[in-house]
Amino acid sequence: MSFGAHFLAVDWGTTNRRVFLIEDGRVTQTERDDKGVTSVEDFAGEAAGIRARFGDLPMLMAGMVGSNIGWRPGPYVAAAAGLEELSAGLLWIDERTAIVPGVSTLAEGRPDVMRGEEVQFIGAVAAGLVPRDSLLVQPGTHCKWAEMENGRIAGFTTAMTGELFALLRQHGLLAAQLGSDVTPGAAFLAGVEEGRCLDLAASLFGIRAAKMLGLRDDKDAASYASGLLIGGDVAVRLSHAGHDTVHILADPGLGGLYVAAIEAHDRRAQLVDSHSAFIAGILAIGKHIA
Repeated sequence: MSFGAHFLAVDWGTTNRRVFLIEDGRVTQTERDDKGVTSVEDFAGEAAGIRARFGDLPMLMAGMVGSNIGWRPGPYVAAAAGLEELSAGLLWIDERTAIVPGVSTLAEGRPDVMRGEEVQFIGAVAAGLVPRDSLLVQPGTHCKWAEMENGRIAGFTTAMTGELFALLRQHGLLAAQLGSDVTPGAAFLAGVEEGRCLDLAASLFGIRAAKMLGLRDDKDAASYASGLLIGGDVAVRLSHAGHDTVHILADPGLGGLYVAAIEAHDRRAQLVDSHSAFIAGILAIGKHIA
């Protein structure tokens, strides 16, 4: 079926959910809550509740709702993937309810997957927010770097940058030192520079050693550690990238850290509104469904 001009779009992640009422190609109503897939047991009931609030319309979902911890495991389409592949690979729950597939790759023997980010990457191109040939990054718990070629996801890499930082803050030797806020100042940029060494395990212990020797105040330790992790990630990705500009799909807070790290590597960085990218992507997929 075709979703047409009126449908419900749901960006259903692990911990949060966003619902959009699409009318005549634009968002007319939206809702955000904490009913991510890990807090839901009755997905059919939740879908019925969304329709009760927003209207009895077709529903197109994306994100972890299509994972093995979501409503039903959906397929992965192999990169290179664009609108055609995503639309053809939809998981249909019923004739009016579908889930966008994820994307997979196997680069140099290393497998990788994404689920949810593909809508934003495709949407960023569809909305003209980024060139059809570009390097995109979506920072977060699991940072996604995607190479776009002719508007399609040609390849990508996932780095557990955010998760590693969270674990360091909560557990282990460095946890007591990493309580301060992270800012893109001198300590962060010093971490970015150290990250070029790509010797993460040794560089992390250096945070402890700097405290013992009185070389760095603990108020700067979190910024330095964040710069180290982000800087190492950025250094590796840019070493293989042929683009002068990196487009960052993120809010200004987290996105600003990546702007600082990328610019420290003498590349341009441009923030992109991830909300607008998702809407553009889900609209494009909805229109493309045969």
